[in-house]
Amino acid sequence: QVQLVESGGGLVQAGGSLRLSCAASGRTFSSLSMGWFRQAPGKARGFVASINWSGTSTYYTDSVKGRFTISRDNAKNTVYLQINNLKPEDTAVYYCNSHPPTTEYWGQGTKVTVSS
Repeated sequence: QVQLVESGGGLVQAGGSLRLSCAASGRTFSSLSMGWFRQAPGKARGFVASINWSGTSTYYTDSVKGRFTISRDNAKNTVYLQINNLKPEDTAVYYCNSHPPTTEYWGQGTKVTVSS
């Protein structure tokens, strides 16, 4: 079983940056592909980025390419999402999970609010 705790969200102005963290507990973390997902107000949760177990392969949804960077540190059981050049449309609650996601792994998420 894996438990995930997201942190690092906040209120930022457009053009700003944030680094989100996802701390995982459980022995299987280092063997999992991981992903970040987000849910904007009034919308369904959707995929943002993913990274394979070793960190050598990443994938992004088109709207964040060039601005978001996913990374992981298996020694720290943590996956990160560096977000640069934030836009108001990035406002959402951000979640990490395995990729593809596992229902029981969803955490509380971390809220990112971007002001224009």
